[in-house]
Amino acid sequence: MKAFLIILVAVVLLVVIVLLRAVLLKPTAAKTAKVQLHDGPRAERYGKQLAQMVRKETISSRFDEDRSKFLEFHEILEELFPNVHKNCEKHVFDGSLLFKWSGKGNSEPILFMSHHDVVEANGTWKHGAFSGDIDENGCVWGRGSVDTKASLFCMLTAVEEMIADGYQPECDVYVASSCTEEWSGEGAPLTVQYLKEQGVKLAYLMDEGGMIIEEPVGGVKGTYGMVGVLEKGYGDVRFIAKGIGGHASAPTKNTPLVRLGKFMAEVEKKSPFASKFNPTVEEMFSRMAPNMNFGMKVIFANMWLFKGVLKKLLPSISAAAGAMLHTTLAFTTAKGSDGLNVLPQEAFVTGNMRFIPHQDTQESVSLISEVAKKYDIETEVIYTDNACPVVDFNSKPFHMVEEVAAEVYPGIGICPYVMTGGTDAKFYRDLSDNCLRFAPLYINEQQYASIHGLNENICQGALPMGVDFYKRMIEKS
Repeated sequence: MKAFLIILVAVVLLVVIVLLRAVLLKPTAAKTAKVQLHDGPRAERYGKQLAQMVRKETISSRFDEDRSKFLEFHEILEELFPNVHKNCEKHVFDGSLLFKWSGKGNSEPILFMSHHDVVEANGTWKHGAFSGDIDENGCVWGRGSVDTKASLFCMLTAVEEMIADGYQPECDVYVASSCTEEWSGEGAPLTVQYLKEQGVKLAYLMDEGGMIIEEPVGGVKGTYGMVGVLEKGYGDVRFIAKGIGGHASAPTKNTPLVRLGKFMAEVEKKSPFASKFNPTVEEMFSRMAPNMNFGMKVIFANMWLFKGVLKKLLPSISAAAGAMLHTTLAFTTAKGSDGLNVLPQEAFVTGNMRFIPHQDTQESVSLISEVAKKYDIETEVIYTDNACPVVDFNSKPFHMVEEVAAEVYPGIGICPYVMTGGTDAKFYRDLSDNCLRFAPLYINEQQYASIHGLNENICQGALPMGVDFYKRMIEKS
């Protein structure tokens, strides 16, 4: 009886502590912060200029070596940003751009980057995919408006206007824009090679990545700027099953396609990859916890207790958040027989992998290969790249982003997070310890969903704040 009472008291005390920790988490300003879009002549002018950039189709492909469309896009930039072209060094690397705005040399150089190539624009759009239409709400429509011509426009406009005002930065300011980012082509590597040859070491760089959005995770209220500090590695893998083939009228058991199906079903049901809360994810949820609904607050305010449960639950709360905990594998293409009535002698599926640092490339490929062997399936590595070094969210550049965000977007929260997609920043790992992935532009839920999808658009009223953000980063560097 005494032992039971001790256990009961301990349980009650634990419940009280858990609830108290949740109750004591008071909402932050981010919960009610709202981004006020600009209107008036400045936003309208910016919108029209961005529309010119969007109208130029710049779809890139690893199978198309013609760079003429990108050179034509450069001509548009020359028209829009004359001060940049008159006062900055310009370098072109097979269609990719690098500008250098020379500073006073009082601090380390910085680099802003945003690619100008885009993905295909299939399907039926409300406005033409390369129309550059500006609707009645002041939104600029077209492929690349979010990903990522808007941020390129903002960084170049910041430099353009600061030059016009007679400003000279304390450090050299670089602006880079690849035309091969969408397929991890040679644009960024060529740019990096040149910078290495010049002996450039960057204090920090800012590439595309997170943006400013409301409710970034289900159950988290408020507006946040999501700054990528960890970019997962990348891999494409082919899984090959072989058999004897034959006529489909007399099928044998466990043909190549069946074995591939069983393999994929097992991987989806029970992933071989280990989930782990890394410091970036823990910090992200720590910053979001005060603005969660109470049920989530109880859990995330007590991660010391619920971390094990969260590893299993998080993917159901948010697929994106779940992907921050482990290596992922998505099956993307498949091929079997060429005949509708023929059993394949060989079939394959391909998988796209994103590697987490705690279970990086070699280990992750080894784990999935072991599962494939159970079904007599061979694993062929097509391409892999390791996860990038993690940026310290306590570093000076990260704090600078927080300070500037507080000036330009009063009240919003800033959170470090894991980039589950890929960026050109991965090629710059030798040039800086602070490769931040953040485009300082507000987008709504529909605009976020339109990236690589239908109806991509951005509000012109978000552009002035993006320009002001880059200006303040230059002034503080």
